[in-house]
Amino acid sequence: MAEQPIRFDDGAGYEQMMGKWSQLVGSVFLDWLTPAPGLRWVDVGCGNGAFTDMIAERCSPAAIEGIDPSEGQLAYARTRPGSRQAAFRQGDAMALPYPDKSFDIAVMALVMFFVPDPLKGAAEMMRVVKPGGTVCAYVWDILQGGFPLDLLQEAMRDVGMKPVLPPSARISPIEALRGLWVEAGLEAIETRAISVERTFSGFDDYWETSLLGSSIGPKVAAMPDERREDLKARLRARLRPDATGQITIVGRANAVSGKVPA
Repeated sequence: MAEQPIRFDDGAGYEQMMGKWSQLVGSVFLDWLTPAPGLRWVDVGCGNGAFTDMIAERCSPAAIEGIDPSEGQLAYARTRPGSRQAAFRQGDAMALPYPDKSFDIAVMALVMFFVPDPLKGAAEMMRVVKPGGTVCAYVWDILQGGFPLDLLQEAMRDVGMKPVLPPSARISPIEALRGLWVEAGLEAIETRAISVERTFSGFDDYWETSLLGSSIGPKVAAMPDERREDLKARLRARLRPDATGQITIVGRANAVSGKVPA
């Protein structure tokens, strides 16, 4: 049986699992990017609006468009405070439904490695951004242990489960991202490694949160009880709680930014 593609349809579950992680990285990313106020933004693969909301709150945009293939995610995005400034629509990152030169800045937050053809995704962002505008992205350093669920995935492998990698995971290393931006024809390219951490109240908090809104949860739910308990035991052995039982997880992401040639 062919492996099912990774999909995210539960906006509320995704918020607890990955939305909070995205905002932790996104905060550092925006500090690094230092965008001017009054820009027209497009958030490609906006998901449940976690990063879109940050743009609205922190960047004083003139306008924001968010696009994502999942209507479930978009429904959640429309409930956020920042949604009053944003227009959301369903669509494909490789065929953006916007005219050429519509925006000042295009961003993909934790999305580029899900795009089947990353070069086409980068080209589409370039197409819809004005000359001199910014095309930028950040992704988990998923091939080098930077994914926040990396320890869970290691435990899954121990019990014979194969975690599904994003279809374009190869572009997640920082030099691969830079190479993608070079190949796309962007200029003034800059990169940045970003490390963030998140603390969970204990094992159960980390376990339950990790299964929300992701492709992992249904797989774990379908496991026989004995095998699931084995998985939990193997994960528990990898975690290092502090004296109070809290568990701090580190995530590492890579970011890239470039300018559309004038």
